Amino acid sequence: MSRTIDYGKLMHNAMRGLIQEVLSDIATRGSLPGEHHFFITFDTTHPDVAIADWLRDRYPEEMTVVMQHWFDNLDVTNDGFSVTLNFGDQAEPLYIPYDAIQTFVDPSVEFGLRFESHDDDDDEYDDDDEAPMEEDAQPEQQRDAEVVSLDSFRK
Repeated sequence: MSRTIDYGKLMHNAMRGLIQEVLSDIATRGSLPGEHHFFITFDTTHPDVAIADWLRDRYPEEMTVVMQHWFDNLDVTNDGFSVTLNFGDQAEPLYIPYDAIQTFVDPSVEFGLRFESHDDDDDEYDDDDEAPMEEDAQPEQQRDAEVVSLDSFRK
């Protein structure tokens, strides 16, 4: 049996670590510097997401929140973050695990991360098992590559 390196999973973990570090810095400072602001889209069906029932009813699959001028109680952990945001003059606490995040964008500096969802087919095989390949198929044809180009975010 051979084992492969799951670069996609490693990249996602690194990107989620980046989000954690950015949010931890904001939590410590208490505000966003300069013109920075975040659009965070997340999967509301994730079992660990905690949002008000009326928000879940309104956004049954995904939701995008904005962290900019007013937010409160930002608490960042290794698994996710909680924050209170304003929805039509109503303060609502949210808990968003990093695994539920689909996109994280800071348009002030043209920075964005997108997390591709993986179908259950990807989890069909153990790490020690190899997925069966079609005859004459090359290994790099079996998995979609995820390439993140940072050039588009540089000024």
